Amino acid sequence: MAFNQTQFFEDLEKLTTKVIDKNKKEDFIFDFLTLLDVSKSTITSLKKNDGRFNVAANPEAGEVANKQRIYFKPIDAGQDLAKALSEVVSSPIINQHKIRMVMVTDFNTVLINDTKYDETLDCDFADLYKNYHFLLPLAGLERAREYSEHPADVQASEKMGRLFDHIRKLNEFNTHDDLHALNIFLTRLLFCFYAEDTGIFKPDQFHDVIDGTTNIDGSDVDSVLYELFDILNLPESSSERDTKPTHLSAFPYVNGSLFEYPFAIPEFDARTRRILLECARLSWAEINPDIFGSMFQAVIDPEQRGSLGQHYTSVSNIMKVIQPLFLDELHEELDAVRALSYDNRHKNNKAERLDALLKRISQIKVFDPACGSGNFLIIAYKELRKLEIDILKAQRDLLGSKDNLLGLGFQSAISLDSLYGIEYDDFASQIARLSLWLAEHQMNVLFEQEFGASQPMLPLKDSGHIVYGNSLRIDWNEVCPNNGSDEIYIIGNPPFGGTTNRTDEQAEDMKIVFGKKVLKYLDYVASWFWKGSQYIANSNAELALVSTNSITQGEQVAMLFPDIFKLGIHIRFAYQTFPWTNNAKHNAAVHVVIIGLSTKSTSKKLIFKLIDKSWHSETISNISPYLIAGSNTAVVALRSPIQERSKMVFGNKPTDGGFLFLEKDEKESLLKDEPFSKKYIKKVLGAREFLHSEERWCLWFANAQLNQLMQYPLIKDRLDGVKCIRAASDAKSTRDFASSPHLFRQIAQPDSGQYILIPSVSSERRKYVPIGFFDHDVISTNANHMIPNGDIYLFGILNSITHNDWMRLVAGRLKSDYRYSSTVVYNTFPVPDTTDEQKKSIENLAEEILLARASNAGMTLAELYDPDKMPDDLKQAHSTLDEAVDKLYRPQGFANTEERLAHLLARYEQLVEAEKQSKAKKKTQKKSK
Repeated sequence: MAFNQTQFFEDLEKLTTKVIDKNKKEDFIFDFLTLLDVSKSTITSLKKNDGRFNVAANPEAGEVANKQRIYFKPIDAGQDLAKALSEVVSSPIINQHKIRMVMVTDFNTVLINDTKYDETLDCDFADLYKNYHFLLPLAGLERAREYSEHPADVQASEKMGRLFDHIRKLNEFNTHDDLHALNIFLTRLLFCFYAEDTGIFKPDQFHDVIDGTTNIDGSDVDSVLYELFDILNLPESSSERDTKPTHLSAFPYVNGSLFEYPFAIPEFDARTRRILLECARLSWAEINPDIFGSMFQAVIDPEQRGSLGQHYTSVSNIMKVIQPLFLDELHEELDAVRALSYDNRHKNNKAERLDALLKRISQIKVFDPACGSGNFLIIAYKELRKLEIDILKAQRDLLGSKDNLLGLGFQSAISLDSLYGIEYDDFASQIARLSLWLAEHQMNVLFEQEFGASQPMLPLKDSGHIVYGNSLRIDWNEVCPNNGSDEIYIIGNPPFGGTTNRTDEQAEDMKIVFGKKVLKYLDYVASWFWKGSQYIANSNAELALVSTNSITQGEQVAMLFPDIFKLGIHIRFAYQTFPWTNNAKHNAAVHVVIIGLSTKSTSKKLIFKLIDKSWHSETISNISPYLIAGSNTAVVALRSPIQERSKMVFGNKPTDGGFLFLEKDEKESLLKDEPFSKKYIKKVLGAREFLHSEERWCLWFANAQLNQLMQYPLIKDRLDGVKCIRAASDAKSTRDFASSPHLFRQIAQPDSGQYILIPSVSSERRKYVPIGFFDHDVISTNANHMIPNGDIYLFGILNSITHNDWMRLVAGRLKSDYRYSSTVVYNTFPVPDTTDEQKKSIENLAEEILLARASNAGMTLAELYDPDKMPDDLKQAHSTLDEAVDKLYRPQGFANTEERLAHLLARYEQLVEAEKQSKAKKKTQKKSK
């Protein structure tokens, strides 16, 4: 059974309260272990101080140590908790028995050390439950390491944004060539700023030239920069250098084509010159080269930026991709080799394993097929270089010498040539090359600090295989050859692009990638997952990409993932939905997932969950395309319910320009002047009216004759208005709706009985979608779904947490809100089998929900189902119904949402299989006749 975090939080609060109120200290640790689902037999053995189970040093003093889990030490009030904790943490028992956490408490304060990360929680004992997330690794929900951004990065981005805002005020950049020249200028400035703070130029060399040789009014800054850029492109041996002023000729030759071509340089004024000098004064040595993309984003044309989908990504988010994809495994191997005994280093092949690991990382290829300004490649490169340094340090330690063993001719085993990228924007690809050069220099400096040797930065060499072009129309094998055995990792954050904002070019891209496959609602980003899956199939390559969470929701799941799974690919790790942010000037914020795909067989599949604002990972046997534990089943949209039940339809679609609708004053005026219309005036519910108890009426002429209605002037005016609206929209229609202006364009209203109403869109904040039960005389618009003749039993089932969890799993989204669908949500929902007695019980509980709503008549449905305002009696009514519906599926119910969804998906799978067999049987019988 899956671990229930909410239940753990609540039970831990009860436990600490019991210990404090009733002084039940002696049983605390055993009750605590029970909350972690430790078996009763183990707890019994721990209580008996059985040495095979309780490995604590002083069990007679109440100490309890459960192998691979926790060491608990109670102490008396007044004793030094920190000292007691330190003594236990440094005990050999901790490593010997792989104890994860050490807890020391006097039951007023508690200290807990996580031995894996050497992090300590210090809180009041009474507040332990509030810090439950710190304890989740004890239940198998591992914490993920977080990486924070450096404040200098953001400061530099803001400052550069200001500089270019002022440059663009002074200069006209209207054509593509103008913007290209501005972008080239940005690249060159970034290099100069960075170079003078990192030893490539002399300290402040660039700043001092601008400060000391240009006019304060900025009038000659452009000409001085033009001469400087020319010098930076001249080899040291060039005779032209001798003709230049010494303050310019003192600059070194850069090469790498960075300053090769002359481009127009913008004009400056006094303010722009001051901002330029302020930028130069920043401490660029502290700034990550990956921020350059964010600086570029601060000045690029906003419309172009949106179309390219350039989300410049923070280090912490990039690490979410590359850590579980390959870095964690490499670090684990290094840690394992380091832990081997020095005494038996020849026997355990310690030196050979270090050599092998170094060779392995030198052969890794990293490929970003939508690389933008190269952030992912930069961070991957830097992390591999850091790992290389750690390996070399381990080799040095193994030899027992602190001398420089590498020699002055050191060349890193990690080459920029092992990095590959494709980028649609030419300037972004140049920024990527520049950033990789500077990242290499940054790592060479770090290497020199550790080993006293490095390789020279200048003149610049080639920097990776960055290709300018359309990633979806280029053969990836031509960019990064995959021979099947090479260790290749595809990473990145491709453009997202939903169906509503896709360009014609992007639509054509998708046709090229997917061929004849029906695309429907697939996001643009799905193209990279499909093309990437084909690239890694039957090979040693793996993939991890960022995506909008919509590809794991609604109809997109069944459009994309089954074909990926058919290639022998599985989801190896995934980050569930979280808001994606970066350190750019205008921070992009969307809800995303991260999905890692692999063909390699592995039992270690990780789901990362954001719990109480911190990341935890859970190891499971298989990851569903909905990014939960479960099978590879994808729910396919159905035209009819998967089981026998009332069909769902859209509400009535007016297409009337508002002429068939009445506000309160319009209704009263019409009744006064044409009282016969009373029988045609009906209460109408759109989603807003339904949720917010707003009153609105419509003219419902379903059983009236048009010629009779046209005799009444006020009605005629309204129907003439409908005619005009429909005549304009019916040009391509096969049906003449303008000729029946008195009728809603689409009618689904039942003639008798009651119907169930479900709004098409509902807030993501709600635990339950508000569902109504109405008489046929109340008209519903197409902003809602309707189930004509839906009964109170079905109303109860749909109001349950079981159905709402299913909706959250398979529904699409409108922004972040849930978009309810008949085909994907209602028709696919596996309703339980019930007896008459069980059915009657659900009907009674459904009535209780209606009664609870009625008892809070002053509140709207929006308020009733607001999680911050939901009344207690309504909460209780839903809770009782939830429990009863859960037990219809299985007697023990479900511990949590994931357990519930795993069961529903399995049942859905059974129903689909049964339907297939039924169709096959009918086909066979038909043939036999």
